Amino acid sequence: MLDRFGRNIDYLRVSVTDRCNLRCVYCLPAEGIQLKQHQDMLSYEELERVIRVFTEFGIKRVRVTGGEPLVRRGIIPFLAKVVAMKGVEDVAITTNGVLLEAAAPDLWNAGVRRLNISLDTLKPERFREITRFGDLNRVRQGIDKVLSLGFGPVKLNVVLLRGTNDDEVGDFARWTREVPLHIRFIELMPLGEGHLWSASRFVSAGEIKDRLATEFTLNRVSEVYGGGPARYYQIPGGKGTIGFITAMSQHFCQFCNRVRLTADGKINPCLASPLEVDLATPMRSGASDGELRELIRMAVLIKPAEHHLESDAQVTLRQMSKIGG
Repeated sequence: MLDRFGRNIDYLRVSVTDRCNLRCVYCLPAEGIQLKQHQDMLSYEELERVIRVFTEFGIKRVRVTGGEPLVRRGIIPFLAKVVAMKGVEDVAITTNGVLLEAAAPDLWNAGVRRLNISLDTLKPERFREITRFGDLNRVRQGIDKVLSLGFGPVKLNVVLLRGTNDDEVGDFARWTREVPLHIRFIELMPLGEGHLWSASRFVSAGEIKDRLATEFTLNRVSEVYGGGPARYYQIPGGKGTIGFITAMSQHFCQFCNRVRLTADGKINPCLASPLEVDLATPMRSGASDGELRELIRMAVLIKPAEHHLESDAQVTLRQMSKIGG
């Protein structure tokens, strides 16, 4: 499925909930969050229907996100159905890892093999500060569990925050010598609470790469499976890799191959755009698959050429948990 700029859209990110069991300081406020009501969220049956219609356009990869997807009851049977769906070649999940240890065997049995885990620090006290009340040990146990079961590739997403965790980049890099993790350093984007932090806490991935290069030899390696925008490097003898995602300093919009489905049934063609197309309302009003196809086609055709996070005030207050990171 080509958009109007010739990009092949074959990747769908599906948010199944706007709820999260953490409150990361750059993502969500500590309190006062306006959550969607249960009836406003797409049911699993509705989500499955939308994904099937998307596969008719050539969507092959599906990533399930949130909020935190593992907090939604019934997520494992849903994932198993998506894995088995005709036309879907790859199903992955993004998680904060808190519930991962217990869920890992069921995820494996459902057919999920790829995971992205959000982890911004390796220090327990700092983890509690960033997440407001999280337990780092639970996340580390979840990572150990999925590696022992053979999940792969397992990617760790580290949001860079100057003065908060940028002193740990060497520790993360050294970890890739020991275990087959693909650690990606991600530039802070001015979305949600991040817009309050972006000016003072932003640190570019390029700066981090240069800093690491003073201690390590970084050899460029080919893309780690998953179709994402990171550029990967490896320390000689390392079991994992180090990646850099430069959403702000070096846009990669010209290669973007994805659209998002929010938990309440909106197609969001660009993470950093307020443009959306509502599927839930027409679907619940009896829209046929053909009518849904036309709405999907419309959403792809309004996908912008690039984001304008540096200047678009409409975007900055949107919370990632509501969009589906």
